[in-house]
Amino acid sequence: MSLEHRRIAIVEDDPIMGESLFQRLTIEGGTVRWWKDGASISDEMARFNPDIVVCDIRLPDCSGEDVFRNTVDKTAAPFLFITGYGDVDQAVRLMRAGAGDYLTKPFQMDAFLARLDGLLRPAQRKAGGVLGLSQGMQSIETLLLRLADRPAPVLITGETGVGKEVCARFLHAQSASAHEPFVAVNCAAIPDDLLESEIFGHERGAFSGAVGQHRGYAERAEGGTLFLDEIGEMPLKLQGKLLRLLENREIDRVGGVAPVPFRARVVTATNQALPKAVAEGRFREDLLYRINVVSIEVPPLRDRPEDIPWLMQRFFDALTQDGTPLRGISSLAEEAAISHAWPGNVRELRNRVERAVALADGEWIAPVDLFPEHQVSATAPAASVASLATARDAAERREILRALDATRGQIGDAAKLLLVSRTTLWEKMRRFGLGG
Repeated sequence: MSLEHRRIAIVEDDPIMGESLFQRLTIEGGTVRWWKDGASISDEMARFNPDIVVCDIRLPDCSGEDVFRNTVDKTAAPFLFITGYGDVDQAVRLMRAGAGDYLTKPFQMDAFLARLDGLLRPAQRKAGGVLGLSQGMQSIETLLLRLADRPAPVLITGETGVGKEVCARFLHAQSASAHEPFVAVNCAAIPDDLLESEIFGHERGAFSGAVGQHRGYAERAEGGTLFLDEIGEMPLKLQGKLLRLLENREIDRVGGVAPVPFRARVVTATNQALPKAVAEGRFREDLLYRINVVSIEVPPLRDRPEDIPWLMQRFFDALTQDGTPLRGISSLAEEAAISHAWPGNVRELRNRVERAVALADGEWIAPVDLFPEHQVSATAPAASVASLATARDAAERREILRALDATRGQIGDAAKLLLVSRTTLWEKMRRFGLGG
């Protein structure tokens, strides 16, 4: 990436981190100004007029939130916050207030530059495409950004529900063709006898019932992206036709005489091991080579637990835009979610958050709202609280008391009921003065 003519403000008290960022951004061509604290930064920031601000959440004399709120009226520059895992809640809150984005420590410089580039490029800022906080998802995001304007076919693999289509849409949104169609086809959801016509289209009279010309999904993706999900389920007969489309860049409609030019990028996805399918004769080896120019494997949610609270917050925000009495997700609920195996991956997580938003009794989503199969029967009146932090603590304290009451004070059983570790429950009890 090039940062030529870009003004970048760094607010970072760590001399090693600050120097590293300053040197790299300068090498990339940026005009960089580095502040080591938040004192008097407001007026100086306005005079510098940065294109973007890179700001640590924790500073010696104030917080990154103070810097943001003191300068938000004096600069339109987006903020990229650098935060430790413990400060993610604050960073998410600032994003909701319009800050821009955040990145958790430790991070790779490539991931940092990709996130910076995403905020500086209008198309990417509009897409808001951040795939996760984990190193695995940040690496995938970096690779997809590099591939955005390169036409090479991409194969995305991973278990059901990990977010393969989300990655494909992110790739499309970051490309120069973001304004063109993104056409998604689930090859497993269309009957075999209809799949050829649906993907490649047909001419009038091509078969019984073909009363008019039909433009298939491939043709409707003109200029954009054709996403073929569950590609391993495509019948062998159509695999050969797809191979011809990729090699000749032409669409052969069913019953057609002349081919139609194909002008779209092809991204495929599968939860199958395609080399095994090749060995078993269910998938063409030459097609695998053609779609697998670049391969990306999306890790299951159980292997990236740091993404779970972040995803929960994003789902909660999206599901509560039309107003809700809920104030947020309790940390006990986050702990319970992190300890869950998530066989359905991100899809299961979203479903559970959606159900919790619809059915939660209190002001904060509790473990029992996410996992009603671990229902606690006791109830308690809502506490009157003075702040969000106090309300959250009160909700967690009530959940602990309910669990202890339901298990007659047995900490081990209560921890199982809350779906958290015994150590986590013990630390919470000490914090709330409930024992020890």
